[in-house]
Amino acid sequence: MNHAINLPDVHAEVAAVFARYESALVGNNVEVLDELFWNSEHTLRYGATENLYGYDAIRAFRAGRRSQGLARTLLSTVITTYGRDFATANTEFARAGSDKTGRQSQTWLRTPDGWRVVAAHVSLLA
Repeated sequence: MNHAINLPDVHAEVAAVFARYESALVGNNVEVLDELFWNSEHTLRYGATENLYGYDAIRAFRAGRRSQGLARTLLSTVITTYGRDFATANTEFARAGSDKTGRQSQTWLRTPDGWRVVAAHVSLLA
């Protein structure tokens, strides 16, 4: 098994899908956000105010979330790939009018349908 770190082609793929996710997030493109999470009961997302277990819970959360105030500025992003099928993406972010720094972690897995988030965590620092 090859666990080479940051193979250039794989890193470029994950950076592109991460950018696609970010664009969908700030634009509230729920269809793309739903697509980019692994459709599995094993997928989870810990949010700033919620713990979501399974794709259906994550999808329901996205459908019911307000669409205002989603714009943000990424402060630092680190994407690391491990071999050809596994990656992590971690970023810090700021929102206008807030004194809190946000943190987001994503675990990505290459599936037959493409790269998908299998676990995510969002939190805020004062």
